[in-house]
Parts: sequence; C-alpha cells; structure tokens
Amino acid sequence: MTKQLNLHSRIEALLFVVGDDGLTIQQMANLLSERDELVAEAIEELSTAYEEDLTKGIMLKEIAGVYQLTTKPELAETIQRLVENPTAQSLSQASLEVLAIVAYKQPITRVAIEDLRGVKCERPLQTLASRGLIKEVGRSEGTGRAILYGTTKEFLNYFGLNSIEEMPLLPESEQGETEQETDLFLTKFQETFSEAK
Repeated sequence: MTKQLNLHSRIEALLFVVGDDGLTIQQMANLLSERDELVAEAIEELSTAYEEDLTKGIMLKEIAGVYQLTTKPELAETIQRLVENPTAQSLSQASLEVLAIVAYKQPITRVAIEDLRGVKCERPLQTLASRGLIKEVGRSEGTGRAILYGTTKEFLNYFGLNSIEEMPLLPESEQGETEQETDLFLTKFQETFSEAK
C-alpha cells in the first residue's frame, strides 16, 4: 500500500511539473521505472479519487492520449474571475523575463525567446497573452511560419508608457553572450516595473 501511495505521489508530481504538455502512460512508466500496467492502474485510482473527493479542485484527465491535471469544470466561474481580474495576481519571475525579452526584441518567436532564456517559455507566454500584455503580431518567414509576439496597448498602460520608445535603453554588451543579454533585459525591465508600480 505504501508503494502504491508513493507511486500516486510521484505521478502527481510529474503531471504537475509538465503542466499542459501532459504525459502518456508509457512516458510516466519510463520516468518512474515502473511497468505500464502498474502506472495505468495508479492513474485510474488517482482519477477516481479526485472525482469522488469534493474537497479537491483538480481532476486527472486524458486529452489526446496524454494525462494532465486540470481544474474541475464546476469551478469554471471561479477561474473566469481570475482571468478577468489579472491585477489580482503579480507576474512570476519567468513571466517577467519573457515579457522583458518580448518588449525589447519584438517581434520575436517563442523559439528565439527560449534561446535567450535557455528554458521553455510556453506557460509564461500563455499567462502574458491571457493578461493582454502580449499578442500575436504576425508570422515569421520560413518553415512552420512561427508566431511572432509583440507587446500590446495594455502593456503600455500597465507600465505607464505612451509608446514602446519610452522603454529604457539597454547598455551595449561587448561580449553579447545570451545569458548576459537576458540578465540585462530583466534588470532594466524590473527597474521599469518597480517605477510603474
């Protein structure tokens, strides 16, 4: 029983960390060094436990062959309030970093942002778009025609700017290394963010 509970916890941890990407049973089994059948059984138990426990706000759902932790449908009104009132929560460090890069480098693709940051940025981009701070401003040329992101009028209002030209200039970087550029973006952007608040 203890081993099964431990498996439940490990599955929850994996699904929480991967977020919207989700994981297949096979992926979880590989990551957990467990048999597919054992993971599938644990998934079923977890799903039932979430469904039956009215004190839990999340559920386990299979979408397009992958499993994700999602909010329960009956809590949609509560989630909608959060979406409609973005000022109720502050931006995370990751979201601030992504927003700084978009502000200074726009128009820019997700891949280019990830190259600068060195980590994935799908969730921060979703957060910023849902708050109306960034938007799709076009598509890049070439294979895949990736989305280009730019800031919005709401971004200018949020930081008290009349135009993007009022953003503070970044000091010239002699070495031009990606990590240093990202640090410069964040430092300058946080200064602006602090002044705006």
